Amino acid sequence: MTCVLITGGAGYIGSHTAKALARQHFEPIVLDDFRSGHRWAVKWGRLAEGDLADPEFLRAVFAREKPEGVIHFAAEIQVGESVKNPRKYFWNNAVSTLKLLDAMLAASVKYIVFSSSAAIYGDPDVTPIPEDHPARPVSPYGESKLFVEHVLRSYEAAYGLRWAALRYFNASGADPEGELGEEHRPESHLIPLVIAAALGRRPLIEVYGTDYPTPDGTAIRDYIHVTDLAEAHVRALRHLLEGGPSVALNLGTGRGHSVREVIAAVAEAARIDPPYRDGPRRPGDPPFLVADCSRARQVLAWETKHSNLEEIVRTAWKWHSLHSEP
Repeated sequence: MTCVLITGGAGYIGSHTAKALARQHFEPIVLDDFRSGHRWAVKWGRLAEGDLADPEFLRAVFAREKPEGVIHFAAEIQVGESVKNPRKYFWNNAVSTLKLLDAMLAASVKYIVFSSSAAIYGDPDVTPIPEDHPARPVSPYGESKLFVEHVLRSYEAAYGLRWAALRYFNASGADPEGELGEEHRPESHLIPLVIAAALGRRPLIEVYGTDYPTPDGTAIRDYIHVTDLAEAHVRALRHLLEGGPSVALNLGTGRGHSVREVIAAVAEAARIDPPYRDGPRRPGDPPFLVADCSRARQVLAWETKHSNLEEIVRTAWKWHSLHSEP
């Protein structure tokens, strides 16, 4: 059985990917320090608890588990926080990744699937956004992801490392079987915030900008179900293990939904109107962020199965209404 190390495997996307790997007869090893991950999410594979920034810990994990590949999720993810505290983001997202890559090379592990982000594109010139769009991140978070992509290209040229960089748009939803879901503290994603307002766990949701050049005036984003994201990671790993070339791929749906559409979808699923108020735009928020994901479909033979807005919201509502606490 092929052993795969999942850094940040106790987190939102990482835990869903561990489940997908186990279902497809891989052996996941979850590496996490639980600063943001959750012990309840470690249900598939063995746990290696420790700090990604600790070289001795990494060497011991690679020597003990002997993984054939790595899926690398562990990172700080709050865009706004990255502007206020860039040191934290460059240290945890960039420097810790360099230590992981060093441990991989020392153990002769040549395959990595990297959790990148659409944040590398910044304010796009065109939409849907293709992979060859200029990379102009507007936050330290986006810069840290782009830095790692540059490192991966250099490491391939110098050391033969093969990689897949998966650029997510808006990860959303919860495990359709109800075993896993999203829990960030603090939460910054729109759908769980709207659900929290519907459940009375927050006073209201603020709509940042109602004068965008969109059909209803609110910003449009590309929401992709976390289960579809997990499947893409498994396929990207297989692509590398079977000799496929290194690749950077967008992961989205190619469709966008506005903030008001999300609020309406939550109202329908919950049978409750979430309280909200209109507010001003946030600096740097573009009107549209939608992926051109045709390349992922071609390279990975991957199609989204759960990423219609109704299923995304329905699975998220089920998870949060049953599992989250006020």
